[in-house]
Amino acid sequence: MTMLLAWFVMAYGFSNIMVYGSIFKGFREGLKKWGNNQHAPFQGVGKFFSDLISCMMCTSTWIGFFLGLFIFSPNYYLFGVNPLISWFFDGLLASGAVWAINSIIEWFEENRPSK
Repeated sequence: MTMLLAWFVMAYGFSNIMVYGSIFKGFREGLKKWGNNQHAPFQGVGKFFSDLISCMMCTSTWIGFFLGLFIFSPNYYLFGVNPLISWFFDGLLASGAVWAINSIIEWFEENRPSK
């Protein structure tokens, strides 16, 4: 259970850094320029990645795929899902967990007591 919780926090942290972190700000802005430039080659790909990296739920799905393939697969080790497809369900699990964590954090930010 501790490993699953740590995996959720790792997926949330990685997604949060990708979507909101200042370290990836230039990367996000570059993708946005590429996606909005009508004359750029593969403009649709730039638009796709620009939209992907601006959404917590979308980013966390791909982060879950990555974590499941290369770090640890909760669906394989904890739930016994076939290893050939467990990475797919890891993406879904990460998306749901990150969405839940992010929703709780946003609720606390919106309902912060005023001075």
